[in-house]
Amino acid sequence: MLALGDRDYRNYCAFGQQLHRWLADQGAVALSTPIEVDNGDENALRRWQQQLQRLARDPRNAVWKAPRFDAWRLLERRQLNPGSTGGACFHLALSPPAGMPIHWDAGDIAVIDPHNSTWHAAPAQPQREYSIASLPQDGALHLLVRQVFDAQGTPGLGSDWLIRRTRPGDAIALRIRVNSSFHVPADDRPLILIGNGTGIAGLRALLKARVLAGHRRNWLLFGERRAERDDFYREDLQRWHEEGCIEPLDRVFSRDSPERRHVQHRLLERASLLRRWVVQGAAIYVCGSREGMAPGVDAALIEILGAAALADLREAGRYRHDVY
Repeated sequence: MLALGDRDYRNYCAFGQQLHRWLADQGAVALSTPIEVDNGDENALRRWQQQLQRLARDPRNAVWKAPRFDAWRLLERRQLNPGSTGGACFHLALSPPAGMPIHWDAGDIAVIDPHNSTWHAAPAQPQREYSIASLPQDGALHLLVRQVFDAQGTPGLGSDWLIRRTRPGDAIALRIRVNSSFHVPADDRPLILIGNGTGIAGLRALLKARVLAGHRRNWLLFGERRAERDDFYREDLQRWHEEGCIEPLDRVFSRDSPERRHVQHRLLERASLLRRWVVQGAAIYVCGSREGMAPGVDAALIEILGAAALADLREAGRYRHDVY
């Protein structure tokens, strides 16, 4: 049983789960445990293909092939928030192998193989995914990576390797994953972009694509800790705002006010403007933390628009998430 779904929806993989239970109730015996696929997750699809291969007992029938990683080079790494009370965030620029044509769309994902285990006789490492913050026209692939630690103080596998264990010029095993559900609309409809933290990376690429296409009805709501330290890509955002490519530019810094305001609070303050943009056909894209920010934005939008209207936007493809 392969169940396809998206964790942003309330009843994740519900049909596959119900069908699996019904088959069991009718006396069917599962050949393997069900596999749930979150938004096209390639690791889950890989497990599915491997199960098919084992069941067929013929490797020639295997239809899945390991995705190819290429040797990109680290060109630049610089911290964007020195002195921040939050985790250190670094801007990275990478270049493709010589002669390799590069292409991706705003909203696509860079998949990194930490320690380049794909090329070496080493235990496979869990791959890490990062929103791409640039366009091919920029000449380099940009990432915004926050250094993370778990509750025991152990550094994160991907962020620690990219930030502390590599040097400019080093090869980075990287491939690009198409993320079509987060591509910008093809038309010039208004676009509301909401995010926090390193989620500004994906939103920056979307804004670059909109500016390049001449689509100027863009509204950005971005949240971080302090304006003095954590105003990521301020120069880009301010320039686009001054040029009229971002109409409302709302930046909310939670530690700069005693009441700890976040992007969802600014949304509630802007309720009438939000309703007007939605009536005008706006799409809403959310990029950033799955915990805290995304549920808070959901709750604010339900309060402003109503649960049924928000569900309609989601079904129409006008409410999209890239959260982690």
